[in-house]
Amino acid sequence: MLLEVSNLSVCYGTAVLLNGVSLSVGEGELVSLVGPNGAGKSTLLRAITGLVKWERSMMRGTRAGDITLEGSVIFNGRRTDAMKPHEIARSGLVHCPERARVFSEMTVADNLKAGAYLGKDRGETEENLKRVYELFPILKGRLSQIAGTLSGGERQMLAIGRALMMRPRLLCIDEPSTGLSSKLKAELFRRIQEIRQTGIALLLVEQDVSSAFELASRNYVLSHGRVIAEGSGEELLRDETIRKTYLGL
Repeated sequence: MLLEVSNLSVCYGTAVLLNGVSLSVGEGELVSLVGPNGAGKSTLLRAITGLVKWERSMMRGTRAGDITLEGSVIFNGRRTDAMKPHEIARSGLVHCPERARVFSEMTVADNLKAGAYLGKDRGETEENLKRVYELFPILKGRLSQIAGTLSGGERQMLAIGRALMMRPRLLCIDEPSTGLSSKLKAELFRRIQEIRQTGIALLLVEQDVSSAFELASRNYVLSHGRVIAEGSGEELLRDETIRKTYLGL
């Protein structure tokens, strides 16, 4: 497996956000994480990519910094749970955060350049830019535009494009369709499928359960910080309790 997460737990003080979560993602696989709000999905992505640990180090010595992590994360055969976020990203495990968080006061071009910051090969950077333009041609025509003036869908495309500039082997995308119209959602999901077809593995957190199940080969259902079910979309939808209680379908 490309990614193996074992018994991962995260506590903020006495609040348990993740409780013994285990999951895996294979080479080139698209796996989804679904479940109700507050289930711990975003925290799981942040823990996998080192951001929870970074947050703890930034807040050390304060009450907010009382964060504990347990368990292991192995990516491409190497333990990453002791690594810094930039080291994890450089290894090929890249995080695209929720709410299309781009550098809103910078141009589209500068946002994409920021994504290439960890790279050293100019030729590789140009190749990555070409790939991003092929996936999201609208960005090529907006390079000088301030990112904060883009539409919601365009900002999400830019956020994913910036993450792709890091040349990931596994891209973790957090709720990319939030706030988008049905038409834009469908377009974005087509692009995500195209990313998968290039050989990049994806771990997708998504509130639109039906779309996530159509995209993913396997799915994990989280609730109250635990994995309560795993399987194909077809298998999960056959379970009436899962479908009604945890998926709202």
